[in-house]
Amino acid sequence: MCGLVGAFALDLSSRENGDLVGHGGDLVRQMARALRHRGPDGDGFHHDGAVSLGFRRLAINDPQHGHQPWRTDDGAVTVVCNGEIFNHRQLRAELVRRGHRFRTGCDTEVLGPLYQEYGLAITDRLDGQFVFAVHDAGRGRLVLARDPAGIVPLFYTVVDRCLLFASEIKALLHHPRVPRQVDLAGLDQALTLPGLVSPRTMFAGIRALRPGERLIADNTGIRLERYRDLEFPPADSLAPVTDVDRELDRWAEQVAPALSAAVEARAHADVAVGTYLSGGLDSSLIAALLGTARPGHRWPSYAVTFPGSDFDERGFQRLVAQKLGTAHREVPVSEPDVAACFRRMVRHCESPVRESYNVCSLLLSAAVRESGVRAVLTGEGADELFGGYRSYQLAAAGVGGNRLGGLDAHLEREIRQRMWGVDIGYEQDQLPAAEFRRELYAEDLAEGFDDFAVTGQQLVDPAALAGRHPLHQRSYLDFHLRLADHLLGDHGDRMALANGVELRLPFLAPAVIDLATAMPPELLVAHGREKAVLRRVAAGLVPDEVVHRPKFGFRGPTSSDLLAAGVDWFAELLSPSLVRRQGYFNPATVDALVRRQREGGPAVHPHLDVDYLMLVATFAVFLEEFDLPCLG
Repeated sequence: MCGLVGAFALDLSSRENGDLVGHGGDLVRQMARALRHRGPDGDGFHHDGAVSLGFRRLAINDPQHGHQPWRTDDGAVTVVCNGEIFNHRQLRAELVRRGHRFRTGCDTEVLGPLYQEYGLAITDRLDGQFVFAVHDAGRGRLVLARDPAGIVPLFYTVVDRCLLFASEIKALLHHPRVPRQVDLAGLDQALTLPGLVSPRTMFAGIRALRPGERLIADNTGIRLERYRDLEFPPADSLAPVTDVDRELDRWAEQVAPALSAAVEARAHADVAVGTYLSGGLDSSLIAALLGTARPGHRWPSYAVTFPGSDFDERGFQRLVAQKLGTAHREVPVSEPDVAACFRRMVRHCESPVRESYNVCSLLLSAAVRESGVRAVLTGEGADELFGGYRSYQLAAAGVGGNRLGGLDAHLEREIRQRMWGVDIGYEQDQLPAAEFRRELYAEDLAEGFDDFAVTGQQLVDPAALAGRHPLHQRSYLDFHLRLADHLLGDHGDRMALANGVELRLPFLAPAVIDLATAMPPELLVAHGREKAVLRRVAAGLVPDEVVHRPKFGFRGPTSSDLLAAGVDWFAELLSPSLVRRQGYFNPATVDALVRRQREGGPAVHPHLDVDYLMLVATFAVFLEEFDLPCLG
């Protein structure tokens, strides 16, 4: 894992592009320095005519020799890669048979020769989590690609006919002509959805490469191609399940070896590897499979605890750690910890967030780094692929559709058609939520609200949802609206690599995803239990108390908790004077929300409500951290 940056001239006749790319790439070096936290173990650079590439390394495989950028023997192809290629040994053996030679044991060295053999189809050969940049000197083109699940991020912009790209936006902001301006459409996404949805970011003019997407740049310009997406079978092709228990067993027998192989592949490294252990089904199953992959090895495990709170999970965490024999470490989190890390958390997220749990993730990765471990396995992806949320049970029961009536119901259906192409509810009824956000914005922004509102944005490919089973539709939306850029992005990648720790995600291995998308949808919540197939896989490996435990989502202190505790620093972020000066939100509306909390109004539910005050507070920090313009 690492941080990568680069610049590619789309028009070398431009003097500015020649200065940027052809004269040593000083700007690219500055951009790379901004990502030192992602790669504290060294750097590397390549400058050649139209391209300048930079790299910050987190040494995981072959630490002594795996230095990037990589160049093929003939010098025709240069590669930088942020990520891991878990099937590199098989690919290496194949490429050696084809006459290629290798100088190191590093996984990403295979990418150059693999590109020479397969061109753009290189991505079809990879089991990994990655973003890479390939400079093909012979064709005069640059290829960028992001892994199909979106585990690893990449951001890009074009300035003066020069394509700039980086693992984090803060590196792009080192270019003096990259504007520092809020993307209002991104802000409305953050206020509406679990997080941002690529290609949108919080910065006007800066885009994120989507999961399973590649960008090809040459002197004719830039084009984007989706090389892979979740593919569910049409609903009318699904055969009815007649014997649920037999089918649960049959699918569990297929998922178990695929997931075991994914865990084993992700356990390999030339540095210490551990696992996160939340006390829930997914992380417990990963930890159990780690034990079977290397019997007798005492894997390090890490968990956040909340001493004295009603959402502390130490009992389940300790139960699993004791049964599996992990070397377990607890990381207690309290309100002072949230205060100490809040601003740093927002800076690494590069966006406002609706929950404080990212602080917990930041503290967790710091404990991992401090203990000497450099990579950890996690259970992300299981909920979205195997039916882990309550919404799947409601959808299976035909509950949770459009709760509005009359004209409002019609308008709600129109909004859903614009956003994702099917009439399926997601998170909340969009019509009343949009009307509330109109009141939440400052008056000047409220007047132009329809121009940037998320209700007018097409967020996903409607064709991928058309004619699919409702549970598959929900899985697709969760995969793209919740998982890729939020749970894997601001909550995952950014919080881990802020401390130089790599996350590895077995549930997002291609073979596991393929099984999940082929599975009969009824099995996701068979017998009224979420993740029914995974519970069959976990039986006998994980303590029964965890196998039969209902879903308990991650959470940290909400705005209600912080205001009730009289936390001054948080209240100041919501003060009418600051809200008015920054100029994005209506100070009267924000103050009314604050007063309602202080006067005993309904507390924010960490999973069922949008924590608007947390979003307003983190947005205030976001503006300050990135020196973005105030409108007041």
